[in-house]
Amino acid sequence: MSVTLENIVSLCKRRGFIYPSAEIYGGLNGVYDTGHFGVLMKENIRAIWKKSVALAGYQTIYMEGSLLGPETLWQASGHVSNFHDPMIDCLHCKKRYRADDINIEKPCIHCGNKHWTDVRQFNLMFKTELGAAQGNTSLAYLRPETAQAIFVNFKNVYSSNRVKIPFGIAQVGKAFRNEITPKQFLFRMREFEQMEVEWFCHPNESIDFFEQWCQKRKLFYEYIGLNLNKIRFRPHAKDELSHYSKQTTDIEYEFPFGWKELEGIAHRGDFDLTQHSKNAGKDLSIFDEETKSAFMPHVVECSVGLDRLFLTLLFDAYHTETVEGEDRIVLKLHPRIAPVKAVVLPLVKKLTDNAMPVFNQLEQKGFHVLFDDSGSIGKRYRRYDEIGVPVCFTFDFNSIDDHCVTARNRDTLQQERISINSVGEYMLKLLL
Repeated sequence: MSVTLENIVSLCKRRGFIYPSAEIYGGLNGVYDTGHFGVLMKENIRAIWKKSVALAGYQTIYMEGSLLGPETLWQASGHVSNFHDPMIDCLHCKKRYRADDINIEKPCIHCGNKHWTDVRQFNLMFKTELGAAQGNTSLAYLRPETAQAIFVNFKNVYSSNRVKIPFGIAQVGKAFRNEITPKQFLFRMREFEQMEVEWFCHPNESIDFFEQWCQKRKLFYEYIGLNLNKIRFRPHAKDELSHYSKQTTDIEYEFPFGWKELEGIAHRGDFDLTQHSKNAGKDLSIFDEETKSAFMPHVVECSVGLDRLFLTLLFDAYHTETVEGEDRIVLKLHPRIAPVKAVVLPLVKKLTDNAMPVFNQLEQKGFHVLFDDSGSIGKRYRRYDEIGVPVCFTFDFNSIDDHCVTARNRDTLQQERISINSVGEYMLKLLL
């Protein structure tokens, strides 16, 4: 059976990965809260991503930009004038759509009538006012992307960290877009998290670095265990390039609802630094001591949505199987990504005290582990299969005498007897 979006939504709520935000008050469309297992899994993704955004022999610097930015910043970046989606309303049922998501030559898919407004452009940024005094406030926006904080701080990072071109500035943080129609669960949200690196280099090296980053990003997806047969690299045609882009390639994943963007790799040229130099009146160029001349660095950007990647990993890992006449749902997440690395299961409750040292040993070694002594062993196996726990260690009556536990592999269902003293080493091998 192929996985559906409904399968993923149900699993996320049932097992504590993702909850609808403010659900007891009716929820907030396009906004979600992350539960315990979702938090752990996102932490694993962030940690691996941070290691993946460095090129050998070069530096990558990290920063956290503010969520609010002044109107002048977003005017300079082009967001005030360009960050729009086409919007259309049905005059009969008042439903609102992105005009590029529907066929306006056909009736409304909600009510069946064909009575549309004109298509109009809708700015996706959340606007607010700073200051409390009436008539003395300034306009600001919640950031719709994380990149601009990097560009406006480029010279600060460059000088304070004493780095040399080429180098990268990486950032993980929230962004906000007032999407016309948030949809497909975590795929298109109004509040989301981005992981982004801006790579600053000499203009003559920018094309070469663009190709290097395309290859390096493929290795990242392989490392976190995504099925590469469901990933493709799609270069943008000239007529779909963003206003700032000289060249862009999307990394796309084959979802049940079609091929969709997972990450964008963009050659932004010197657009952003030049725009901010002009509008702020601050020179953001670099002086080259060898050539005794100044140049504006070019930028290669790699940007992936953490929430969308989280959703992709769930789709990729979700499997349904029949085991010993019973159906099981299992998340075959790579152990590096799995929110919990192992669970310790005493066969019966009276063995709880005997089994606890196994749990303590794993926890002291820094693994996220669980302990569960409630219910039948079969039901406990199924519970942790759904959470994606790679291995279950079962402590039975024989364990008291032979000082061994049974290690059950989530994916193969194979069981092997291993020494209690070696469970830490067993886990390290699993995570390689």
